[in-house]
Order: sequence, then C-alpha cells, then structure tokens
Amino acid sequence: MDWEQSVMAMRADGYRVAVVGATGNVGREMLTILDERAFPVKEVVALASSRSVGREVSFGEDAVLKVRDLATFDFTGVDIALSSPGAKVSAAFAPRAAAAGCVVIDNTSHFRMDPDVPLVVPEVNPEAIARFRKRHIIANPNCSTIQMVVALKPLHDAFKIKRVVVSTYQSVSGAGKEAMDELFNQTKGIYVNQPATDFQEIFTKQIAFNVIPHIDVFMDDGATKEEWKMAVETNKILDPDIRVHANCARVPVFCGHSEYVSIETEQPITDAAARKVLQNAPGIVVVDHRANEGYVTPVECAGEDAVYVSRLRKDRTVDNGLSFWCVADNLRKGAALNAVQIAEVLARDYLDA
Repeated sequence: MDWEQSVMAMRADGYRVAVVGATGNVGREMLTILDERAFPVKEVVALASSRSVGREVSFGEDAVLKVRDLATFDFTGVDIALSSPGAKVSAAFAPRAAAAGCVVIDNTSHFRMDPDVPLVVPEVNPEAIARFRKRHIIANPNCSTIQMVVALKPLHDAFKIKRVVVSTYQSVSGAGKEAMDELFNQTKGIYVNQPATDFQEIFTKQIAFNVIPHIDVFMDDGATKEEWKMAVETNKILDPDIRVHANCARVPVFCGHSEYVSIETEQPITDAAARKVLQNAPGIVVVDHRANEGYVTPVECAGEDAVYVSRLRKDRTVDNGLSFWCVADNLRKGAALNAVQIAEVLARDYLDA
C-alpha cells in the first residue's frame, strides 16, 4: 500500500487493525494504547466519516495516519477493528466488517445486550471472548460499568454479592469532545459574566459549577438509560442474580469517572478482608488511608490504566455490607484500554497472526 493512502504502521509482523472513529476522543486513545502496549500490528488504518477524510492522527511517536472513509472502506484482510463511531454507525458497518472476516470490538451501546454478542471486561469474564465466532463482534461495556465490575469481581468471588447500589459522578469526556468544549467555554464565560446558556448545546442544563442528575434518555420507570445500562450490563458480565440500583450524574470534571458503591453480600465481609482481596486482584490499585489525601480522585487517575479503590468501610445498615469509592480514566479503562485488552486476549488465544 502507498504510505499516503494506507496509514501503515512500521511493524514487521502482526495483525491488520482498523480503528473506527479514529478522530474522536476514544479513537485517538485506542491508537495511543495500541502503540503503548506494543500490540502486534502489521498495518493500522484510521477510519472515520467522510467529513474527516484526509485528516491526520498520530500512531505512536513516528507514524502519522491519514484518515480514510469508513463508508467505502473494504474490510477484506483486516483482522481486528476497534470501533467507537456511535451506535447508529456501528449498527450499519459492524455486520459488513464481520462478514468480511474482521472481528469487530465495538465500544458503542448497539450490540451490548445482543445475546449472540459477548460483553467483555478481560479482568472479569475473558472466557466470554470465545463466543465471538457467532457474529464476529465483541461488545465493550459502558464506561461506568467497566470500572465497577472490575472492583466487584474479586469481591463477588470471595463473598458473593447479592445487591449493589451505586452513585456515579461522571466526567464530561464521556459525552465526547463537544461536551468537554462546552464545560470549558461555560466556565470561561461565567468568569466574564457571559450566560452559560450561550454555550449550552450538549447538556440539558448548565454543566459548569453544577451537577446534572441525568445521563442518556429517560425510561418509563423513571431511570435513565445510563442507569439501566449499569444494571443489565453487570448482570450479563458478572452474574444475572445480582440486583443493581444505579444513580448516575454528570459532574464538571473533564476526565475520570467516580463512583460510590455499596454492596450487600451473602458471606460475612469486613473492610480488612475486602481490602486484602482487592489488593490481590488484577487491574485494581487500592489507596485507602484514613487520612487527608488518603484516597484517589479523578485528577490523579487521568492517564492511568488502573481502577483505583478507596474509602473502604463497613455498611452497618445491612448484615453483610460494604461501601467503597472507585475512580478510573473513562477514556482509557472505561473505553479504549478495555477494547485493546480484549484484542490482546483475542490475538493470543483465538487468532493466528
């Protein structure tokens, strides 16, 4: 392939990988993480809508990739597509890519609850990846679900969780670059006495210096779809018998989702026992000191791969209760990193280079 057309990565052996939605927040992060983790790529193609064709995105320090048109791209010969273009776009292109023999790892909501599509967090249910062959599509869960189930998995294995109540404090980056711009412009405008409504397009209310208890659309029972996602995705990934009640809010933070999680377990649980279990679990860093600065906030987790757990303590309102605080970079572990980790397991255990 010609360098100007192909966006070829300078690797000798490996897989042909397409990144769909390459100009968005998550797509750019996918390219960064592929390079950081030295994923075995032979070629990388950056794909997006026709309006982004010809734009350049970086792959590592040395490669600059020219964006190609998703609508006309032929996926024949592509091994893996890491996809984050929006649910409607995925619904149209993913089956086409899969029919060409490409395995699509999709970050949108479209395929998550399809019974024939595995929904995967590698630290929690990597064995589910084996079911990719039915549709050649693997779904990446919702960002807030991912960090929660990473923390819940070792606790469920040790103490068997019966019920979860979670309240989320989700950053604006989860709603895309335009949402980040809205927070920035509203904040700047308020300091020079401009109305926040002059910069209000993405969110239903002012986001600067505010908290909005509303993410995604409202459903008939009063929950938002984000809250519904956290419940049904946890059941599909971890255990269908766990009862989950979620409360999701958007906060004026640029990057990093925070969650307060309260669990009720079948087996007796203490904060000390839970701390020990979590300290030995993959993908988790416990920072839990009962002192000033003895916990992690979104500022500290930005750019990091781990799910950070803090504020472990007994919930004495139930027989076997525990509460904790967890934070993670929603663009990394909550999206791009999780997708790349799925690709790593897929390549290692199921595909031939």
